[in-house]
Amino acid sequence: MSDNIVSKQKTHLGFIGLGLMGSRFFRRLHSEGWKIQGWNRSKDVSAPLKNDGLTIAVSLGDVVRSSEVLLSSLGNDDAVRAVYLGRDGVFANVRPETIILEMSTISPEVSGLLHDEALKRSVHLIDLPVSGSTPAVDAGVVTLLGGGEQEIFDRCTPIFESIAKQWYLMGPATAGIRMKLVVNLLLGVNMEAIAEAVSLGEHLKLDRNLLLDVLSKTAVIAPAFVGKFPKIKAGDYSPQFPLHLMAKDMDLVHSAATKAGAELPAASATRTVLEDASATAGDLDLSAVTPYVLRLAETR
Repeated sequence: MSDNIVSKQKTHLGFIGLGLMGSRFFRRLHSEGWKIQGWNRSKDVSAPLKNDGLTIAVSLGDVVRSSEVLLSSLGNDDAVRAVYLGRDGVFANVRPETIILEMSTISPEVSGLLHDEALKRSVHLIDLPVSGSTPAVDAGVVTLLGGGEQEIFDRCTPIFESIAKQWYLMGPATAGIRMKLVVNLLLGVNMEAIAEAVSLGEHLKLDRNLLLDVLSKTAVIAPAFVGKFPKIKAGDYSPQFPLHLMAKDMDLVHSAATKAGAELPAASATRTVLEDASATAGDLDLSAVTPYVLRLAETR
């Protein structure tokens, strides 16, 4: 691949990890005209995409070897280690000068390991976690947080334009992941605070729907949370961003804070609540922390 900017006409993309987020990015890049194929560890997840005419690679090695730019969206550190560092994983098959855009929310330590392994193989890796859940992916309005080399980041601008509203290079390797932990600290704490606000409102005999309608018009509610209010009203907690992933991210925040020497009392309390709620509602949406908090008063 030359040093020129990537292009729809010349660049072959591969997408690894076709879950809630990855499948949507995959579909969007395909619909935007990119030459792209995907791969997922679970074939059951891949089948609907294949039925819709998207190209699914036979093996991980096939998609890695045939792509000039690889993107991945995986669930956690363990999944990333398995896919990238396994015997027939990404680094066992990747060609020199390949660009990797690694979009998973993982620990800075594992992200740093990927950068080190990429460097050994003359591969260009950008950690590129995403701020925004599934509706934002569908609408192409997510924010991308990058860590890596400016030149490589800039070469990928056409890809970013196809999937995101805005993108920022936060610094060198792992800076994107570190920024994502900052963002998700606020996401977790604020969602748990909204759950407590709903609980307080109900105990003060306020109408829940009216409370949520008014809250959505105030300056204290960020736009990202307004979309959660209809789910709370309807009791529809189908996942946009699953609760168990939020609990995982708060564990990452806690670990990073401990290593860096930061004290995060509110985040620590939220971590405990999300972990407990995830035990019974982990596959539901993050907003399902609301009924969990409401039930706490019933157990006293």
